[in-house]
Amino acid sequence: MTPEKTILRALSGETLPTPPIWMMRQAGRYLPEYRATRAQAGDFLKLCYNSDLAAEVTLQPIRRYGFDAAILFADILLLPQALGADLWFETGEGPRLSTITTMDAVKALKPKEDIHETLGPIYETLRILSRELPAETTLIGFAGAPWTVATYMIAGRGSKDQGAAHALKDTDRATFSALIDVITEATVEYLSAQVSAGAEVIKLFDSWAGSLKGQDFTDFAVKPAAAIIAALKARHPGLPIIAFPREAGFGYIGFAAATGADCVAIDNSVTPEWAASHVQTTGCVQGNLAPEHMVTGGKDLDDATRRVVQAFAGGPHIFNLGHGITPDANPDNVQRMIDVVRGG
Repeated sequence: MTPEKTILRALSGETLPTPPIWMMRQAGRYLPEYRATRAQAGDFLKLCYNSDLAAEVTLQPIRRYGFDAAILFADILLLPQALGADLWFETGEGPRLSTITTMDAVKALKPKEDIHETLGPIYETLRILSRELPAETTLIGFAGAPWTVATYMIAGRGSKDQGAAHALKDTDRATFSALIDVITEATVEYLSAQVSAGAEVIKLFDSWAGSLKGQDFTDFAVKPAAAIIAALKARHPGLPIIAFPREAGFGYIGFAAATGADCVAIDNSVTPEWAASHVQTTGCVQGNLAPEHMVTGGKDLDDATRRVVQAFAGGPHIFNLGHGITPDANPDNVQRMIDVVRGG
């Protein structure tokens, strides 16, 4: 890792005159070059497991926009697949998995040591990227946080309220906790292998953290993240880690200290001013422009971008969206956003 990289400088706690910038889902369907490469691959999963093509789509937004970081192109559900769950994608509907709802099903999952055979192509993608990325561009690896991954494994699909996972948690906490433990331990192995393959920063996505309340938030968002981060930092001293407990609200406060994360990514359900006052006071934050500005553009995009930059100007900050860029985004608006961040 080279300290000159702006992402790494921000993650180390440095306040920079211009924040480094990347976007969640920056390699995605809003780019015509991505759609062409995905068509070449055949389908989404084939693209994830084709190391050359996955590296290509990871590089596309770097070539087009010159972001300060590239994030590995993969999917959070590759880990459940590596653990033995069936995984497929329904066109227009999203992922589907075989469900895990009993202790027997949890015990039938593969040992954490056996995940690497399935995930080998992902590590090869990182090795390719570590060779081909510009010297100034940081390479980010990632995984889903245990709660979010568990919601898909229990329901067999995504849902708006994570109802199936909450039901299992509330009626059979032993089985639910056992599944969380399996995912937590496998995630450590997966992310450690990503670092060994070239990832310089790790991001832990807890996309559904906001639906956990009270003690459940502590038990299933904070504690698993803390376990993963502690294990990774023990194996890879100095490794910077970004945690994203999406829609955590007041749970953002103290999240970095409770988990050991170097940076907390903030969604756009809170204002940048609130996050600067309550979260950035203890370290780096990432965020939090509303993704819809990438669709609508115009003066509102300019004003909102400047608001985020100005709100976080007093401390370490990585500019990003509050969630992933959407397929209907206009690529020209991305460039416009970057120009405002870098040019004022």
